[in-house]
Amino acid sequence: MAVRHETELYAPVKAFFENLGYEVKGEVRNCDLVGIKPGQQTPLIVEIKKTFNLALVLQGMQRLKLSSNVYVAVERNRAKKGAVNQRWNELVGLCRQLGLGLLTVTHFKTKPPLVEVLCKPAAPSDNVHNAAKVRPGSRKEKLLREFHARSGDHNIGGSTRRKLVTAYREKALRVAVALQSLGEAAPAQLARIAAVSTAAAVLQHNYYGWFERVSRGRYRLTPFGEAALNEYAAVLQEHGIKTATGMDAELDEDSGQLQIAEAPITYSTVAAEAEDD
Repeated sequence: MAVRHETELYAPVKAFFENLGYEVKGEVRNCDLVGIKPGQQTPLIVEIKKTFNLALVLQGMQRLKLSSNVYVAVERNRAKKGAVNQRWNELVGLCRQLGLGLLTVTHFKTKPPLVEVLCKPAAPSDNVHNAAKVRPGSRKEKLLREFHARSGDHNIGGSTRRKLVTAYREKALRVAVALQSLGEAAPAQLARIAAVSTAAAVLQHNYYGWFERVSRGRYRLTPFGEAALNEYAAVLQEHGIKTATGMDAELDEDSGQLQIAEAPITYSTVAAEAEDD
């Protein structure tokens, strides 16, 4: 059964690697799928396409600069046996020469999708020596930082022309929820209540147009900010937060912080985190 969109391949591939012990998140710094096993530094990266093509190969080669554990994943459609992108023996040989792993996803009308590993990456490794090569500010370090800073998997790998829920957007949503409940507030107050240490930078940069300054050191939510809380209501509700469109955001009486995630999330600088948007 042919798929219409790349996103239809994401859920089966995600479930496959979760069963192998990976924590998986989609659309992390332009990678369709990123997975990390507890205690490991080498990320799993999967690039997803409906069909095997040159663009997929080039993406895979680029990802090998970030990790040795890179797969490309495509649909396997039994109705396309003669198609160029279904000549699996030749494609497996190509992937092995390049050091890429190759996955296929077969969809059925009445059965769950089947994920098959046709070949594994050439030399995935995660020894201590290799982990030490993660340099601060490198693309790999930014990938790992973004992965760990996100509270969950709110994006579908393979998505195009969609607003992604990045770590920075989560942080801005925390500030917006706090500001909605307070009406007006100072950055220091929002930093404490929303558990976002860089709340002042979020307000001042105002990348999304969600905030406006009403007086020196005082901010309020704009109509764009109110709309954003409605747009991302599912993300907030996933962490037990209800905005003013439903109920007031809940405050922890002991810490005075909004209960948006299980624990406050630590973020790095605004400029670095905003690169994904």
